Parts: sequence; structure tokens; C-alpha cells
Amino acid sequence: MNRRIRTLLLLPVLALCLFLAWLWYNLLSPWGYKMPAGLPAVIPTEEYRVFVYGTLTQGWVRWLVTGEQIDTRPAQLKGYYRDGLNLVPQAGAHTPGQLMVVTGENLIDLDRYERLGIRYERTEMTLADGQSAWVYTRLPMVLETR
Repeated sequence: MNRRIRTLLLLPVLALCLFLAWLWYNLLSPWGYKMPAGLPAVIPTEEYRVFVYGTLTQGWVRWLVTGEQIDTRPAQLKGYYRDGLNLVPQAGAHTPGQLMVVTGENLIDLDRYERLGIRYERTEMTLADGQSAWVYTRLPMVLETR
């Protein structure tokens, strides 16, 4: 086989392997994320209600993150509007999303995906139906000075 054709055939395979390695490193490996000290404890056997409004509304993303099919139902967060990756308080606003009930082990997986304590914080908020749920909100960007 011509060397150029072989190279062209190997490039997509290499790209796929690199993508899969990136997913593994970020979602599953013990080296991709270390939870900062002082965050709320999660009990693996407990159940937690989580409101999601971004990528986690997609079933395939939840499956990649937790390794499980997690059912959701439509929900709304009152008093906030979505601004990119964040929620901004505003009277009268509603943010549509999904509510899911997860195990503590799933919540730990979600915390890892959201980089809890680094990119996001997990806050208990009241949904439009009056029930509370954990919601991931962006932490302010901190620019390091050296």
C-alpha cells in the first residue's frame, strides 16, 4: 500500500485514540482531578437530587460521566437565567433544565466532571416546584499572578 494512503488512513484512528485517551483522563483516571479539601462530604449510599441545565441534560453525556443511564424529568430553576456556562440571579427569570436523582457515587462522578471546587461549586437551591436540589454554578475566574 502506498505510504501516503497508509498515513491518511492512520490519522483518523490516531485522532480517535487521542480523543478516547482525553475522555478517560478527564472522566475516569485517578490523575485528572483532585477534589480540593473542605468540600461537602458525599455519602456514596445516599440519594441526591441534582438540577442540570447544560451538557448534563444530554443522556449520552450522563452515561459517559457516570457509566449509568440516569433518568431525568423537566424542571425549572426560579430566579436565575443562564448566561453561557453560568447562572445569574434575576427576579422573574426561569432556567429550564432537567432534574435527576443520583447515588452518592454518581454525585462524586458529576463533581469530577464539573471540576467541583475548581470550575464549579455545588449549591443547594429551590426549584420552581418548591423542592430543593443541588445545582452546579461557575466559580469566578481567578487569574494567577506570578
